[in-house]
Amino acid sequence: MADGDPPDAKTGFHAMTEATPEQWAEIVRHAAAFRAELPDRLLGQLRMLEGGLDGYSVSRLEHSLQTATRAHRDGRDEEYVVCALLHDIGDLMGPANHAEIGAVILKPFVSDANHWMLDKHGVFQGYYFFQHLGLDRDLREQHRGHPHFEYCAEFCHRYDQNSFDPGYESMPLEAFEPMLRRVLARPRQSIYLRPGKTA
Repeated sequence: MADGDPPDAKTGFHAMTEATPEQWAEIVRHAAAFRAELPDRLLGQLRMLEGGLDGYSVSRLEHSLQTATRAHRDGRDEEYVVCALLHDIGDLMGPANHAEIGAVILKPFVSDANHWMLDKHGVFQGYYFFQHLGLDRDLREQHRGHPHFEYCAEFCHRYDQNSFDPGYESMPLEAFEPMLRRVLARPRQSIYLRPGKTA
């Protein structure tokens, strides 16, 4: 295909068994543009968290902003702050397993410690309220001894469980956008990357 082809130009194969290396190169070229829009899609999802209080004192967006603001003001690095900002991004599509969804989205871009923290923060957050639902508040103890146990417990205690304060002055979403774009600029790991390469 020529450079002047429209962005929706098709490679033409009907089954992957028919595809040529040239066709895959064209698909990769188009995929790069789509991948570059990931920060915009996530920002859009965050804005959707503004709707509904779900019984809390603040919206889910405000909770996310408070969590990220507290981490930022505490001197955490950008990757950690972005994880704090996006830790509940899975609420929209997977309220029953929101923590795992956020962790999967960010896994290619973050450290093992931050991925584990995102993945497990739901059960660790339960320490603060599960007993009110007839659940075991100590469910997190199943992970006791894991290298990132205290890391996740600290995240929930210092930044997550206390970020429902309508009087707290959060940084606006726009303040976090450059951080988010930098963290998501290149995946560190992906099945679509050759070993030793970044996108």
